[in-house]
Amino acid sequence: MKLVHEPDGGNPTVLASSVDLADSIPAQMRGLMFRRSIPDDYALAFRFSSAKTRDVHMLFVFFPIDVVWIVDGTVERVERLRPWLGIARERADLIVELPAGAAADVEPGDRLALENDSRPD
Repeated sequence: MKLVHEPDGGNPTVLASSVDLADSIPAQMRGLMFRRSIPDDYALAFRFSSAKTRDVHMLFVFFPIDVVWIVDGTVERVERLRPWLGIARERADLIVELPAGAAADVEPGDRLALENDSRPD
């Protein structure tokens, strides 16, 4: 799976070519906690069945990250969170966590989509 950024009026680009889904309650609670780093082309995605206000915290996360809150494929908020102390909240049905700087060109109103890789097995 990959994460594709479609800027308003621009060409699509791949933000992350390796995406993990936090698809269980334990995986969602753990998030990126206790990891020492993540690869530059990595994203952790949290999909939810409906859009509502959702928190992201940085307790036990040892490195800064970019967080993107998305509703129906449209970016609502982009925030860089600091290790240990960062916390933010916004409405979302999809949250994506990326290495710090990876979402530097992503702005509210842009589109982000998770797409299946078309690479053969």
